[in-house]
Amino acid sequence: MVALGCSVTLLLFHLFDCVNTSPVPSSTPAPPLPLQISPPTPTILPSLPSSSVSILNPSNPGESAKSAQCPLVISPSRLVVRYEDPVTANCSVTEQGFFTLGWEVPLESPGCIIGRFLVWSVDSMTEWSIKAACFTLVETGGQCQRTLSLVVYKPPNEVLIGVRNHTGPMLAGHQYTLQCSVYAAAPAENLIVTFYKEQAILGQLRSNNTTKEPVTEVFNLDIYPDKDDDGLQYWCEAKLELGPEGPRHPPVVRSQNITASILFGPELACPAKLQVKEGEPLSCEVRGNPEPAVIWFRDGKEVALPRNSGRQHTGKYSILAKGTLEQRNFTVEVEVLPVSGRSCKNCNRHFLQAVLLIQATFWLYNPL
Repeated sequence: MVALGCSVTLLLFHLFDCVNTSPVPSSTPAPPLPLQISPPTPTILPSLPSSSVSILNPSNPGESAKSAQCPLVISPSRLVVRYEDPVTANCSVTEQGFFTLGWEVPLESPGCIIGRFLVWSVDSMTEWSIKAACFTLVETGGQCQRTLSLVVYKPPNEVLIGVRNHTGPMLAGHQYTLQCSVYAAAPAENLIVTFYKEQAILGQLRSNNTTKEPVTEVFNLDIYPDKDDDGLQYWCEAKLELGPEGPRHPPVVRSQNITASILFGPELACPAKLQVKEGEPLSCEVRGNPEPAVIWFRDGKEVALPRNSGRQHTGKYSILAKGTLEQRNFTVEVEVLPVSGRSCKNCNRHFLQAVLLIQATFWLYNPL
């Protein structure tokens, strides 16, 4: 009978201790003993200890060694949940000697039961930095607890790309800064922004902002466009990397495309020594954006390029190219090559002419 009375007394002591761990005023009736605790009530609780495992009020220094052996198990140990989605976590104790079990969550009165497991659930998660801890009371009067790792995320509302402090065409070889703006994403520290030129990755950047609530972040990347980038498209994307506990396909939001207009030139696109076959047009491209005005000169006089080149068009030419950015002069040496088929025809003609001349000479000196 004495042992039975001690057990009842110890049980009542633990129940009294469980109720008094709540910051709810002592006049408030003790909460019922449900298998599930549903939020919220307007009571605001103090912050939990920073340590994820702790023994409170040990009766002697040896009790602190038990912190590494706290037999509480939270499943799953880490939760990644989208804002306003439901949350469920189970806390269980695996050893004998632990009589009470409960969850302590801000904005919610802690509750405890006498049992081996307790489920905490929320129909819609609307807190960004909530801390939930599962606790149990030991026979020595101490409290053992573990904290649930909980990440609440929200994909960006919008992602936009532009060129910082610049509008219109860009100059080839000059420095510009691509700017990727990510609007209302959380948590920012999990954001990875990737810049692209067509399908080629230009660079990746991460945020060092540790704010849990949605924020707008701006990411910058310097570029040095050249003439070959004219007409190509730049864009960026923002991805939330949430780890293996996150969504199977991480949330990704892509920006719009911007088309690069690169000013360059004029520049000569043909060799300085140009060979053209006889009968072909004489041409040499001068490139630029915008397209430059081109004037050809020979012997100091403006000339039009022939559509049917002949040997007489062989020589040195000067080119004056006028672009928006600058005016440039080029020199091109043109060589007109004879066509092999045409040379054979000339040979046959000369041969016939020589035969006719010999016959005429013979008839002249040998009259009938």
